[in-house]
Amino acid sequence: MATLAESEQDFSRLPDLPADVFTAPLKKPEHVGDDWLEPKQTVYDSEDDAIWNDLFKRQMEMLPGRAATAFMEGTEKLDLGRGGVPEFGKLSEELDKLTGWSVVPVPMLIPDHVFFWHLANRRFPAGNFIRTRETFDYIQEPDVFHDVFGHVPMLTDPVYADYMQEYGKAGWKAMRYNRLKALGSLYWYTVEFGLIEEKPGDIRAYGAGILSGPTEVVYSVEAESPNRIMLNVDRVMRTDYVISDLQPTYFVIPSFEDLYRQTVERDFDKLYKSLGPGFTYANTAVIDVDYVVNRGTLEYTLRGGRGSGAKPV
Repeated sequence: MATLAESEQDFSRLPDLPADVFTAPLKKPEHVGDDWLEPKQTVYDSEDDAIWNDLFKRQMEMLPGRAATAFMEGTEKLDLGRGGVPEFGKLSEELDKLTGWSVVPVPMLIPDHVFFWHLANRRFPAGNFIRTRETFDYIQEPDVFHDVFGHVPMLTDPVYADYMQEYGKAGWKAMRYNRLKALGSLYWYTVEFGLIEEKPGDIRAYGAGILSGPTEVVYSVEAESPNRIMLNVDRVMRTDYVISDLQPTYFVIPSFEDLYRQTVERDFDKLYKSLGPGFTYANTAVIDVDYVVNRGTLEYTLRGGRGSGAKPV
């Protein structure tokens, strides 16, 4: 195996994980190998397919005018509305023709170094299960709907697809410096909860965490509560985030080319050396270097958020 200490990483081989690299401990199911890939995709029954169809219909009614153009075009290119949970083999064939990516099934959240390795090799790991009717509106662990509907359409965009691969490569470097939380913030505020200003005043969502749920897709682009701030990679990687509620702050890019450039051209070795192990900025903060698109009222957050029954205004 390759080692994380190598200056020029061989991304074709899964790296060993040194003991002094701190990652979340995850118990690997016995039926998967070191790559954490399922032997095959789950065979979904008619109720599973019905859940997918109902989720798809609900989201597609919400997304026009709120979702990034690249996302909407991606759902059409991949024909995600053809009915039922997409078959990964066919989906990967179509995606490979467009940007060289594939979708692979995994049983659960997988270790960081394995996730990064798959991304570096243009493979997107997707949950091999779907939520139930009881968890229809919210599921904490990402399922096949979040992963495939939320993430995969964006992988049809060539520039964004390259960004995702570069993110995977950057992950191994973050592990060498034990700065995974910082890189996790970048993923959170771009891949999961990113916004893009497609033209002046026209802000839309491209993050999967927004696009796969009915409330946040409206809240993120229309509500008065959240801050909307132009993306600065250094700033974002010092910023805390919310996992189980709507975000107090979103970061906006002017284009996917800009997102790619900010990632590829940044000297991450220098950045990681300057970062502490924790976050510098609260998720509600607006600081003096920010280019603020909308300074939010933070009403939703200040009223207690989801736990208090606050309205997402």
